[in-house]
Amino acid sequence: MVHYSLCPFCNSQNIGKALSVKDYTVSSKIFELIKCSDCTGMFTQDVPGQEDIGSYYASENYISHSDTQKGFINKLYHRVRQKTLQGKWALVKNETNTNAGNILDIGCGTGAFLNLMKNKGWQITGLEPDATARQNAEKLYQVAPMPITNFFTLANGSYDAITMWHVLEHVHQLHEYIDKIKSLLTENGKAFIAVPNYTSYDAQYYKEYWAAYDVPRHLYHFSPQSIKALVESHGMKLQKMKAMWYDSFYVSMLSEQYKNGKSNHIKAFVAGLISNINALFNPSKCSSVIYIISKN
Repeated sequence: MVHYSLCPFCNSQNIGKALSVKDYTVSSKIFELIKCSDCTGMFTQDVPGQEDIGSYYASENYISHSDTQKGFINKLYHRVRQKTLQGKWALVKNETNTNAGNILDIGCGTGAFLNLMKNKGWQITGLEPDATARQNAEKLYQVAPMPITNFFTLANGSYDAITMWHVLEHVHQLHEYIDKIKSLLTENGKAFIAVPNYTSYDAQYYKEYWAAYDVPRHLYHFSPQSIKALVESHGMKLQKMKAMWYDSFYVSMLSEQYKNGKSNHIKAFVAGLISNINALFNPSKCSSVIYIISKN
């Protein structure tokens, strides 16, 4: 069990309880979310350690590992994913000014994004902690991710792009990962880190039912301010923020289900739409944000 007496983002003592949130996916246990008054980062208190958290991912409904299409929400996720994958490819290509470089995807799941990048001519490397997800990546896309334990052995200065699509919030070794990402990038390389944004409208609307808290699998809960402070503390630069428009709808559908015990697609759509309207001219208000980070 991991218990923090200081903020894991900035080491501040100014931390206090923010919310109590239930694990709706596996255990039904209640976890406390703690907020830092200084950097505004939040974190899940008393989470299982790195060696013990695996059982909290053991669900056929955990889409990142199983690629399940069971149920309306997961079917919708798969339909939208084809569009979002193309958007991610275009974003990486444009921000790195590279048509076919070297890319590392950390927490690549079942390999859909890496498969697209491979087909676009990129040299791909994937890391994934879950053995079932790695097997599914080979079966579905003939992509062969390495275990996540290989991360710290990768050669520095090797990658034009490093991506973490909703992965950083799962990583126990937060600061060690940021340091290694910096080392792995080429001089002009970019990191693309996508995480949920607890300051978004849908997060404020659903409160403890907000599905993107996803305790205890999500160890950290980021605000744009906390991400900026985190990367700058490691000598990196936050260059841009990009909104992930579809996430607000997907998360709102799950949140509606958690709150009321059943899905209400109209209510969820309205909540997601309002969230996106609020973020229309300010991506830092979106339900999920892609942070584009340079080495220095």
